[in-house]
Amino acid sequence: MRILIDIGHPGHVHLFKHLAHRIEQDGGEVLFTVRDKECELELLEAEHFPYKNFGKHYKSLWGKLWGLVKFDLEMLWTAFKFKPDLLLSHGSIYASHTAFVIGKKHLSLEDSGNMEQILLYRPFTEVILTPEVLVEKLGPKQIRYNGYHEIAYLHPNYFNPNIEAYHWLGLETGDPYAIIRFVSWNATHDVGHKGLSNEDKIKVVEKLSKKMKVFISAEADLPEELEQYKIRLAPEQLHDALYYADIVVSEGTTIASEAGVLGTPAIYINSISRSYVEDQEKYGLVFNTSESNKVFSLIDQILAEDRSVYRERRKKLLADKINVTDFLYNFIEDHYVKHMPAAISGRADIVM
Repeated sequence: MRILIDIGHPGHVHLFKHLAHRIEQDGGEVLFTVRDKECELELLEAEHFPYKNFGKHYKSLWGKLWGLVKFDLEMLWTAFKFKPDLLLSHGSIYASHTAFVIGKKHLSLEDSGNMEQILLYRPFTEVILTPEVLVEKLGPKQIRYNGYHEIAYLHPNYFNPNIEAYHWLGLETGDPYAIIRFVSWNATHDVGHKGLSNEDKIKVVEKLSKKMKVFISAEADLPEELEQYKIRLAPEQLHDALYYADIVVSEGTTIASEAGVLGTPAIYINSISRSYVEDQEKYGLVFNTSESNKVFSLIDQILAEDRSVYRERRKKLLADKINVTDFLYNFIEDHYVKHMPAAISGRADIVM
């Protein structure tokens, strides 16, 4: 089987990487398509996946509109050459449009509920797989499962933390440290929402740096006062660093949720509410607020608790959820691979 996977965010590489490796092990072929936005290319190269880079991601409104045309055409041309049997993505407009034009199926995963994007890809998508906790009802194409995207790559069956993370960060094993994530606020779903002001960003860093080493991951340029804290780490090493961190403070949903799934206490600073983060909040793993004063009190609350408390909460969460990669692999097997000739699927054992 030949699968084309479109990537729109670094987290999407992680979301699909273990599935892609399993498909390759079965004798199938996978091709990733990507826009050069943040660290997607480095992550794909670290996994040794073949990919087609469509160029730089556009940030302005007019750039996004032009990109819709340009990347649609790039995707279509790539698909004509690769000849995929299935297109797979996290809500990719480009993949859905291409699937429709070439007469193939598009399978989408969705966890954000961004209707401005969903309305553009849903008509051309066969199935939309969503976490059970997603509030949005997307119609008859929606199939819910009991998990989150982050579990697909941070489940213990797939992720084993490397304690060398301390040394990668220039620390001694066991040294306390915090990871802070600032986003650029230029995504379409960020309009009208906010995180921390520059003044509060500096205050948070100053508060944490009195007790531990602080590392900042940022999508956009940092205030000059914070540049010294910028994390120097290969992107594929970030999850190891998140696992051993004492606390994570994040404007970005993905890193906050990743921390929660890893059993690292996280403060999610964003006026955008995400249902899966709300679910992790019920487990006492992620705390969501957009009020700067509450951020400081939450930091004190988290650092006063023993770290092992959060590891136990993680065990409870994982016991309640499914292994998302296994679910996705089995879904593709049952709905697509088993209905294909052996010569196409690459699985001679499935045809009687």
